[in-house]
Amino acid sequence: MRIFGLIAATLVLVNVSLTAQAKEPSMNGRAICAWGSGIAAGAQESKLAGVTLYGARKKLQTRKFTQPWMRMTAMGITEQTYKSASRLKPAGIKQTYLEQCINHELARK
Repeated sequence: MRIFGLIAATLVLVNVSLTAQAKEPSMNGRAICAWGSGIAAGAQESKLAGVTLYGARKKLQTRKFTQPWMRMTAMGITEQTYKSASRLKPAGIKQTYLEQCINHELARK
């Protein structure tokens, strides 16, 4: 229950933060955030299905990535997702990751 309260508070703060700022993330930044959120959602889906972290990492090793940095980033996102105690559905993880990533992108500017 506590985690849902924290997530709800985070989403409210992110929403307020995004509406308060006039800047928009670059198209590249938004695309990277969308990609990362998909990786996080896939990792959460595997975690909830009972796949071990080792199995999820092995699956990522066989996947083709368009950029050299993507494989290690995907491994990191997957590891962090597995370390989290969250039991949210993958769609919730995807949305939360995307919003927080965009917020981070905006804060960097």
